[in-house]
Amino acid sequence: MPALKFLSLGGAGKVTQNMYLYEYEDEMLLVDCGIGFPDVYMPGVDILIPDISYLLQRIEEGARIVGLIFSHGHDDHIAATPYVLPNLPDFPMYGSALTAAFAEQRIGDAKLQHSVQVVKDRTPVKVSQHFSFEFLSVTHSVPDTKHIVITTPEGIIYHGTDFKLDPTPVDNRTTDLERITQLGNENVLCMLVDCLRIERPAWSKSESTTGLAIEQTMVNTRGKFVITLMSSHIHRIQQVVDAATRHNRKVAFIGRSVEQNVKNAVELNMLSIPKGMLIDKRNIDDFPPEKVCLIVAGAQGQEGSSLLRAIYGEHPILQLKQEDKVVFSADAIPGNELNYFGAIDELCRNNIDVVYPDILPDLHQSGHASEPEQMELIGLLKPKYVMPIGGQDRHRRLFKTRVAEKLDYKEKEILTPEDGAIVGFEDGGYKVLDVLSLRPQIVDGLGIGDVGPVVLSDRRALGQAGIVAIVIPRIQGEFDLSNIDVVSKGFVFMRDAAEVV
Repeated sequence: MPALKFLSLGGAGKVTQNMYLYEYEDEMLLVDCGIGFPDVYMPGVDILIPDISYLLQRIEEGARIVGLIFSHGHDDHIAATPYVLPNLPDFPMYGSALTAAFAEQRIGDAKLQHSVQVVKDRTPVKVSQHFSFEFLSVTHSVPDTKHIVITTPEGIIYHGTDFKLDPTPVDNRTTDLERITQLGNENVLCMLVDCLRIERPAWSKSESTTGLAIEQTMVNTRGKFVITLMSSHIHRIQQVVDAATRHNRKVAFIGRSVEQNVKNAVELNMLSIPKGMLIDKRNIDDFPPEKVCLIVAGAQGQEGSSLLRAIYGEHPILQLKQEDKVVFSADAIPGNELNYFGAIDELCRNNIDVVYPDILPDLHQSGHASEPEQMELIGLLKPKYVMPIGGQDRHRRLFKTRVAEKLDYKEKEILTPEDGAIVGFEDGGYKVLDVLSLRPQIVDGLGIGDVGPVVLSDRRALGQAGIVAIVIPRIQGEFDLSNIDVVSKGFVFMRDAAEVV
């Protein structure tokens, strides 16, 4: 039986819910532990977390988890950790400085005590008898993102999660192409590569181009300049702060996620805010509106977010006026278009000026590599096998024809395992050993894993057909059939359906 095994615990053909397992004999090494998001067929569900039943089974059989490596600080790579850790024995966790800070924040919010070891680039870490790794710097939409070079007895695995090849990043920390080129001469066995933006034939624009677009919208704003973006997008936040500094606007942050992330980034010197620029969000009314820049969480129109509460007049601090301008410096996440554009539409109904990437494209640049960037990285690394990850099934299919086949990879050298497939590597080859039935755990309010297909089916039925309740009073042990009450919710309009009632 092949000694090195690989399994995507979050499932194949998914953008989110990233969690990967490398297993050699009785040692299990994990990469990332992220949340997923429910679709329209999951009413009432908050988030999804990876299925760890295989891990629990292997632990019962005597295997052990030797470590968890975080590639970067986005929630779909770190935010499931607080839900997973209580069910597993202790093991070390590793990440870059900012990623470690973000992960520890999520873990601490859950009242858990676990630390993440900070690892520097190009520093080999011996995790166990069979596994070691090193981080390589890459550019992405959150700073301190890393690709992971995993050394195993069967060969080198290049774990290349989210990235782009940005030649002019905001922090001047470019992708480590020198080390990647060196690895190209070391016979890499398999390369996992981010394929999400394979549909784009042109090189992804630099993140630094968004600064000019943000400043253009700020110049013509009469009232408060309100901008919403992904809370972890520290480089974007830096460009907003720089523009506000040049145009004499004080800066305040509104929203728990953005406030926490900014605090961590400032402490690590990854975000610079000039002295005197930052004001307390509770004091924004002490300044003229034209002298204020507000960076607000809720770029996807999430229910309960600071932005959405402000849009509907429910925020205790932020009230939007017609002279204000609201800028969306983010695209809609696929599947979230209704919430995203719903927030924009509500602002328009309130006659508030809104600017978003469909109007001014440079307000947002993708953090993911396009087709030529993926080809560039694979061409430098020259792995024996390639495996597209981080995209939907359509992206994985396009990767085969647009990238891998153009680089002369044969069908058997392009790995697109089905959902739940355990891939085994041995003697320079591979085969599918087994296919598991993976079912992500559902987080619904305070419950974890207690909502299954039957409950979801009932919720969908209620949403489509409604419910009728019959109330019959009981007096001294006898039912009063002359005083029956019929309650209809989502079924019929009672006033027009007397005969039915």
